[in-house]
Amino acid sequence: MASALILSSCSVDNNTQNQKSDNFNWTVDSFADIEVLRYRVNGFEELSLKQKELIYYLSKASIEGRDILFDQNNRWNLPIRRTLEAIYNNYTGDKEEQNFSGLATYLKRVWFANGIHHHYSSDKFAPSFSKDFFVDQLSQLPDSVLPIKDGQTKNEFAEQITTVIFDPTVYPKRLNQAEGEDLVLTSGINFYRDVTQKEVEDYYNSLKNPNDSTPVSYGLNSRVIKRDGKVTEDVWKVGGLYTEAISKIVFWLEKAASVAENDNQKAVIEKLVDYYKTGNLKTFDEYAILWVNDLDSQIDFINGFTESYEDPLGMKATWEALVNFKNVEATKRTEIISSNAQWFEDNSPVDKQFKKETVKGVSAKVITAAILGGDSYPASPLGINLPNSNWIRAEYGSKSVTIDNISEAYEMASQGNGFSEEFVWSDSERELLKNYGLYADNMHTDLHECLGHGSGKLLPGVDPDALKAYGSPLEEARADLFALYYIADKKLVELGIMPNLDAYKAEYYRYMMNGLMTQLTRIEPDKNIEQAHMRNRQTIAKWVLEKANEDKSVELKQRDGKTFVVINDYDKLRNHFAELLIEIQRIKSTGDYEAGKNLIENYGVKVDPLLHQEILARYKSLNLAPYKGFVNPVYTPVTDNDGNITDVTISYDENYEQQMLRYSKEYQNLPAYN
Repeated sequence: MASALILSSCSVDNNTQNQKSDNFNWTVDSFADIEVLRYRVNGFEELSLKQKELIYYLSKASIEGRDILFDQNNRWNLPIRRTLEAIYNNYTGDKEEQNFSGLATYLKRVWFANGIHHHYSSDKFAPSFSKDFFVDQLSQLPDSVLPIKDGQTKNEFAEQITTVIFDPTVYPKRLNQAEGEDLVLTSGINFYRDVTQKEVEDYYNSLKNPNDSTPVSYGLNSRVIKRDGKVTEDVWKVGGLYTEAISKIVFWLEKAASVAENDNQKAVIEKLVDYYKTGNLKTFDEYAILWVNDLDSQIDFINGFTESYEDPLGMKATWEALVNFKNVEATKRTEIISSNAQWFEDNSPVDKQFKKETVKGVSAKVITAAILGGDSYPASPLGINLPNSNWIRAEYGSKSVTIDNISEAYEMASQGNGFSEEFVWSDSERELLKNYGLYADNMHTDLHECLGHGSGKLLPGVDPDALKAYGSPLEEARADLFALYYIADKKLVELGIMPNLDAYKAEYYRYMMNGLMTQLTRIEPDKNIEQAHMRNRQTIAKWVLEKANEDKSVELKQRDGKTFVVINDYDKLRNHFAELLIEIQRIKSTGDYEAGKNLIENYGVKVDPLLHQEILARYKSLNLAPYKGFVNPVYTPVTDNDGNITDVTISYDENYEQQMLRYSKEYQNLPAYN
């Protein structure tokens, strides 16, 4: 199960206070289909010295694992990144020359995606420079700056790496989700070596006990490999795979434990260190329980093998990190939501047998991100709900966060971009989005993370991995539908967290427009949808549109040769959301793989080529980048003559290229080949 809510491509103009007078430099760089932004760490200067020191240590731990994600995404990512950086750093020719300019853009894309595949579509990048130029540049570099294997000649290395970069049939996709194919053999992800999908599934099925009510997250922190004809695991831990990077993460975590805010937080950090040292998944569950119960600390963090979006089988987790602190004022609305969690569960339209009798430990807060790392960097989620273990969520609850300053950065960078004028049906909908769009979108995120992921239950004996490759999009759809159903409920107005009974309509319109149309700006022509969140959104929107054919509550209409979403009846639309929520909760609770597969394959995968072509052309005319990500602020400790930290300063001056090259130099923790 996955839990991070990724920002959609719908960048509607909304009002933001003090927008025009804000002198903060939000935009850093733009290339290919990417815009790189800064985020502002509001309130950092007001933290205590001890809290600043804690954030500094945790931020170091959040960057030390950077190489892990590159290697997880593909076994050739580290050699390719280091080769490209060697050429880039040593090039003495005309930097405006087309081939070098193309290589620079390619390198920026590799940095952003943490590898040679697009961070969202998972398609391999096509190099925008010639093979001859690349080989010529390699020939001019000394062997010492290239990741050449022991016993390998430079020519052999050049032939290998050139093939991986330029041959479109070699690792064409990082993550393949195509029905009927061996998802392990056809995915470029580095979670599996020399094994088939069936061998992996048989291996883990042999480990699982269907009567275990507290199962570990099998396969979460390991690579599966076949040695001497036997399937086995290489665990990511100190002394195991990725030990060079994990040991440095542990070093900074132990420093963080020494300045923890309280005993509970210290215990959380120490248990995470124990897990990193042993790789024991029972220890990971113990850490997750401690983390869920740490509600008093202002500083919080995520660090480890967390989300399983990038595993074609939905089991193995990419390395991820996030350091944050609580936004006390903004958290008031999420505290109201979480304190009423039982009411929302009890009044959900889903079948009673799939509801939790008692909702435990739903905690929610709005946070300020202090540092992004791993699979949260440079592209960042807007909200997170963890842990992912179903039994821990049922017995101990979960933590939900909405990342306020990341939303702020997205919003501030998107002002006045012409999106609403191009894609929104009429002034009526534009007025809705202007008045309520940002707030309603944030409320949807709150409900998705605070309640959606924590709602419902599995029936006894249902395997948490029963939905396999379809588990992530179905879980995201379940959480989205829960949020869509309740954002229109008068209960939110009664609780004082929605301004009126019309505000939800802004989110309904935005969601349907995005799911049916505007998220297609992220898909290349003639491609299917692969990413879990996009499959989720299109599944919901297309299913609802089909059901609305009879009552005309939602339609696609043409005007001046352009397609628009028109919502004629918001109440009926809510009923359709409820119908689909009921079905997806049934699929989840019973582990109905066939029904889940059919739902995603029938509605979430295929793209209407004519509509797609139209949307791409309209979006291109606006000159907008469909994807955005971030550079991190730089934290610098100030010390006295004895080496004691007396302050930690924050700077926003580093640009994208500077940060990426510095990270590659200072945090090059893994060998090129693992």
